[in-house]
Amino acid sequence: MARNEQLIRQHKVLQILERYRFGRTLDEIRRELVEELGLTSLHQRTVRRDLEALQAAGIDVDDEDSARGKVWKLGPGVRGAHKVTASATELIALSLSRDLLYPLAGTPFWLGIESFWSKLRDQLPDAVWDHYEAYREVLFVRGTPAKSYKQQHGTLQTLHRCIQEHRVAEIEYQPIGKDPRRRRIEPYAVVFYQSSLYILAAASEIAAGRPDRIRHWKLDRFLRATALDEWFKRPADFDLEKHLGQSLGIFAAAGKARDFRIYVSARAAPWVIEDPWHPDQQIERAADGSVVLTVKAAHELEIIPRVLSLGNEAEVLSPASCRRAMARMIRAAAGRYADVPPDPADS
Repeated sequence: MARNEQLIRQHKVLQILERYRFGRTLDEIRRELVEELGLTSLHQRTVRRDLEALQAAGIDVDDEDSARGKVWKLGPGVRGAHKVTASATELIALSLSRDLLYPLAGTPFWLGIESFWSKLRDQLPDAVWDHYEAYREVLFVRGTPAKSYKQQHGTLQTLHRCIQEHRVAEIEYQPIGKDPRRRRIEPYAVVFYQSSLYILAAASEIAAGRPDRIRHWKLDRFLRATALDEWFKRPADFDLEKHLGQSLGIFAAAGKARDFRIYVSARAAPWVIEDPWHPDQQIERAADGSVVLTVKAAHELEIIPRVLSLGNEAEVLSPASCRRAMARMIRAAAGRYADVPPDPADS
């Protein structure tokens, strides 16, 4: 059993126990897990191990005898209120993270962030807040666009439910410049990338095992999502971190990511070194200060904008298809400015 499936199942066990004040028997928990997660079978021993794992993790889960037999329920340590403490330094760090996550406003994730922030405000001493507010007057977070997913709140809730319950979703999706299409997807995860949310999901109409089956769907382009009474089984060997780490950006790779080699002049090399494109990038340094950068990406469009941002200080060396794409783009751009007279200062 993959660890992520164990975690999803154990989280669902907690959700079930939260609903029942007087607890549930092992078989009652097992039946609800099978129904809500769309499992074909589940043994009581597995449910017992999940409950014991939650206890070992420090979560207050009790078992006691009742007229229905032994029942499992959440103890007072879970249902009771917890006092939250934080130093001014911790509060500053948390507030910076909150600012960076502002594009999540209106989503279930943001509601959790705001709820926790309100608890801090209610419980921390005024002196801590005074220090925090004074410090934030000279510490700013910039670079996060004015974007919000309030309009997609319902859609995201539906997709999040499908992820947790391994439920197939029917969606209406409209890529830029194309007509809306109705699709069936098997959602695996929500990905937050550069202030946008993406749903990592398998396209149901594509056969299992094909490299182009798993795709990244931008939440902005969802017009509708409906949870169907159909369930899917996530591949046991699918590793989310490995899948996302093999590429530079958010493009889904229809196959293994390729190596891109880029020459960067001595003038621009420090920018590439101080702001890496990817954690696993490789840099070959030359005697004149220039470098050759090797980085993996799933698509040319993850590389081209970065190279163009360096102007004539960078050049794609390989693969050849990317060089050709760069050449076409640069020729087209140069044509748009053909009527601009030379600047005497450039000579």
